[in-house]
Amino acid sequence: MSLGTKQYWEDTYQKELETFKDIGDVGEIWFGEESMTRVLRWMDKVKIPVKASILDIGTGNGAFLVELARHGYKNLMGIDYSPASVELARNVLQAEGLTDVTVKEMDFLNCHGELKDFDVCIDKGTFDAISLNPDKAEECKRLYIQALKDALKDQGIFAITSCNWTKEQLLNRFSEGFQFVQELPTPSFQFGGKTGNSVSALIFKRVK
Repeated sequence: MSLGTKQYWEDTYQKELETFKDIGDVGEIWFGEESMTRVLRWMDKVKIPVKASILDIGTGNGAFLVELARHGYKNLMGIDYSPASVELARNVLQAEGLTDVTVKEMDFLNCHGELKDFDVCIDKGTFDAISLNPDKAEECKRLYIQALKDALKDQGIFAITSCNWTKEQLLNRFSEGFQFVQELPTPSFQFGGKTGNSVSALIFKRVK
């Protein structure tokens, strides 16, 4: 089963939901806790206001929403196209006493302008999953970028973490409508005398 298919993610989150209900384990954190810490550290550094409206694209088990709330952010929304993911995230947030965080079942590629005026959009693997979809991958990427443009305010921030795309590839993909702001430091490796990164973490700004 392809990593990019909806059924794969639905099956994955259904198992994690059952596990959480049984023993309270939230399941796998996509990219690990380090990826969340990396973005949060940058948000603290540039002083993103606690009242900023923040969208977690492909929220999964809601773990990043929990961390954002713990950092004091008040205006949070997570979306995912997997019903099991949404139920899991809501259960996790409720267990943490975070009942004012919004989680919606929604396909980001087909949200038809429902998402607007966000100050910050965060992606930790959703664009990767879309890119791995064997059906109409290029069309899905185009729809993703358009949905992102619609969701963000002018000058709004987009933070993306990817293990499939290099910095140069992401710069090229998000060249229209976005301005590169900063690359966040990620673990590096050396192979054949060259240095590379297994994960890319970039910050963009929405521009007209």
